[in-house]
Amino acid sequence: MGDFNLALVIVAIVVCVIVFLVNVYLLVNYQHPDDVNQAYFPKFVVVLGLSVAAISILMLPADVANRQACRHAIYNGACNLTLPMKDLWLAVYVIDAILVFFIIPFAMFFYEGDQDKSIGKRIKSALCWVVTTAVVCALVLGILYGLVGKVDFTVRHLSSSTTSFPSTWGLNSGQQCVGNGAHQCSAYSASPSSEKTWTMRSTFPEYVVALATIVGSVLFSIFGGVGIACLPLGLLFSFIRRPKAVITRSQYIKEATELGKKAKDLKKAAESLHQEERSGAKGRKHRKNVKEVEKELFQLEEDVKLLEEMYPQGEKAETTWALTVLGYLAKLVFGILGLIVSVAWIAHIIIYLLIDPPLSPFLNEVFIKLDDVWGLLGTAAFAFFCFYLLLAVIAGATMLGLRLVFITIHPMKWGATLMNSFLFNVGLILLCSISVIQFCSTAFAYYAQATAAQEIFGHTLESLRGIKYLYKYNVFQIAFVALAGLTFVYYAAFGWKRKKPSGRFQLSS
Repeated sequence: MGDFNLALVIVAIVVCVIVFLVNVYLLVNYQHPDDVNQAYFPKFVVVLGLSVAAISILMLPADVANRQACRHAIYNGACNLTLPMKDLWLAVYVIDAILVFFIIPFAMFFYEGDQDKSIGKRIKSALCWVVTTAVVCALVLGILYGLVGKVDFTVRHLSSSTTSFPSTWGLNSGQQCVGNGAHQCSAYSASPSSEKTWTMRSTFPEYVVALATIVGSVLFSIFGGVGIACLPLGLLFSFIRRPKAVITRSQYIKEATELGKKAKDLKKAAESLHQEERSGAKGRKHRKNVKEVEKELFQLEEDVKLLEEMYPQGEKAETTWALTVLGYLAKLVFGILGLIVSVAWIAHIIIYLLIDPPLSPFLNEVFIKLDDVWGLLGTAAFAFFCFYLLLAVIAGATMLGLRLVFITIHPMKWGATLMNSFLFNVGLILLCSISVIQFCSTAFAYYAQATAAQEIFGHTLESLRGIKYLYKYNVFQIAFVALAGLTFVYYAAFGWKRKKPSGRFQLSS
């Protein structure tokens, strides 16, 4: 028993170190050249936020593995040797909330502050914005908590008469214990009028977590539903639209010249906007022009990347082209694997969550059987499915963030991502991560039963006044499946076509 728990602690430490190193690697390779060797505080927040999001998702399978440490315990005290998962969950939630509502907004305001001001003035300005936002949020939360911060539990009063102790046991496998037989009890046949509502006030932290979960669930339903379809299909259709061969030198010169002209036009537009900002022009028209230039710059970078793929240069041009081909083959493999996982996820939601009673435990049984093959094999598969759902949320946010007018564009680009875009996306991921955990704990309730996560995401969250109906009628699950279906249809109809540049600055045809 002790050896098993020691191994679990070692695995948890190793996973945390790996997650931290991977996030540092992503930061270094995704950051914009303008942010190299500066903006250290936003970079620290980005790495911390990504690590908390990833670790919070992986804590759910760790919770399951921690529960299994007690499965064969001879005495009850053996469970005291396991990890304190409930305390770890609460610590993660507190860190998550502080990052989303305080530290990340402060880092964004500080980073986007006027560079001509001193550091002290930029910190003061960022603090003013954060404090103002915090006061407004606290007032709204306080009013909501005072008005509807209660939990309504439905309870049933049951009673049954007693009977004399039998001299012989007449029960057997063919005799009905409860039902129309002789052993029917009052609890089984209780009338609907025996149901009553037990009302109590929830604690303020629980209510804040519940509201944050609702906000995250709305974003999760949208981004996750779109992402679980566009993540694998995007990889597959990227392979279909891949460049089939290297272009000629004359074609390259023609396209590169055109891109150079567009880059000069963009530079002039950016300089003009910068002059307007210095002169105090920060109205609606100015902001619209800034977003338009950002769109054109993003499209120009996409065109440059495509041109470099189609005409690799240097002494190792053949090697570069071979790596490009291998990269697209990897997209094909991961796209097929992702498509299988996405279909399994959607089928599981329909079979286990939307149909009452469930047709089958489906993936729950798969994980249990994998655990029977090898102790942590089912837990590893469970972790993969949970983490894949977070990747789907990120993919959906990336896709919709570039297409919807009312969402601020913060694209994630390899080697060209500014820190404010990084911080925005990290905050979005952290906000959705709590909902991903809640969704996974509900979808895999049979496999993850008796865990600390289920204790936290239990009846309290699903019984809050005004909120419980969202869970009672499976609003988030239905929205998730509907958006996934619509995205599948969209990609089937238009995904195979090569996308044409939408900006004014585009490759010549």
